[in-house]
Amino acid sequence: MKKKKWDLFALASIPLAMTLGNSMFIPVLPIIEREIGISSFQSSLIITVYSIIAILLIPLAGYLSDKIGRKKVIIPSLIISAIGGIISTWAAWKGENPFMLILVGRFLQGAGAAGAFPVVIPTVGDMFKDEKELSNGLGIIETSNTFGKVLSPIFGAVLAAAIWYLPFASIPVLSVISLLLVIIFVKVPKNNKESKEKNFRNFIDEIRETFHHNGRWLIAVFIIGCLNMFILFSFLFHLSSLLEEEYDITGILKGFVLAVPLLFLCFSSYICGKKIGGSKTVMRSVILISNGGAAAALAFITKDIGLVLMILLLTITSIGIGLSLPCLDTLITGGISKVERGTITSFYSSMRFLGVAAGPPLTALLIENASNHLYLIFAFLSMLAALLTFWAIKPEKREKKLLGQE
Repeated sequence: MKKKKWDLFALASIPLAMTLGNSMFIPVLPIIEREIGISSFQSSLIITVYSIIAILLIPLAGYLSDKIGRKKVIIPSLIISAIGGIISTWAAWKGENPFMLILVGRFLQGAGAAGAFPVVIPTVGDMFKDEKELSNGLGIIETSNTFGKVLSPIFGAVLAAAIWYLPFASIPVLSVISLLLVIIFVKVPKNNKESKEKNFRNFIDEIRETFHHNGRWLIAVFIIGCLNMFILFSFLFHLSSLLEEEYDITGILKGFVLAVPLLFLCFSSYICGKKIGGSKTVMRSVILISNGGAAAALAFITKDIGLVLMILLLTITSIGIGLSLPCLDTLITGGISKVERGTITSFYSSMRFLGVAAGPPLTALLIENASNHLYLIFAFLSMLAALLTFWAIKPEKREKKLLGQE
């Protein structure tokens, strides 16, 4: 692990940069609306365009990373992300009607994010053979991702308070920093010669075979990851609106309040990744208990609950999600062969992006039509994740089967 600390540091900069590059726009969308004269629906496209193109391109990036190599996908993707940031910044700074050109830049940023952040997970998988070191490494990556979420509401509010388009300008800077770190420090094992020689049909056959033998637990991990991110971004969206509308908390102060549950999410991810070790049975138990605990906390949140108690319960929920995510990352990375790792983990990353993209708009619909039951719905989804874990993820049976084959 010590020999790879700079590799991990460089790789961890990618989820930090990509998370900041998207999440920091959530608290500053109203400012962008006023500055360029667009509607709230149009401003939401600044987030949605980024997420949708990422969801569509992540599986392709995963396949290419298996075929041609991880760094050969990550480096061009970071360059594309930086170019997208430059286009959006120039449009916001100099454009007379900048909205469409901003969206073009955001489209490119999403395409870059698709080939950068999701490929980090299989890259870490390639670097470590020991499962304890693998879970520790993935915990660091997940911590960097969640730390980006902690910083994003504060970072975005501070930059926009100085000059409204500075959040756009920060993206090429962050992307170039990650790019240089990856070029200098990251040394991953060379691609398996076997994976390079296989044609696309052989590759699809192997993916089909993987899902035939592992489909039950893989699909469960995909869904649990999606539900975790959906719940997280849904309650953040609701809390952000509530702070302004009910408590008149705005700007940088709102960013700090939103950062409270996210800080505990970050801390719990770090501790879990460091302490979980290599036991898949323990990981299953952590996912089961953490999602069940999150469901219990969400079920106690009502419309009339005070702000302090609400943030406390959301913090407990965040701790549950923070404990769950490194375990999911390690299960899916350690349970798949290196030849297919990029592709399979890309499906998982796409599902997480789907949860992020779907959370805010679906929560807005729920607020309009089922506001009294909003958190009961979230509690049900979290309990569904726990039940899926109990039903579908059975590492002890898999281990016994492998021993029997030997």
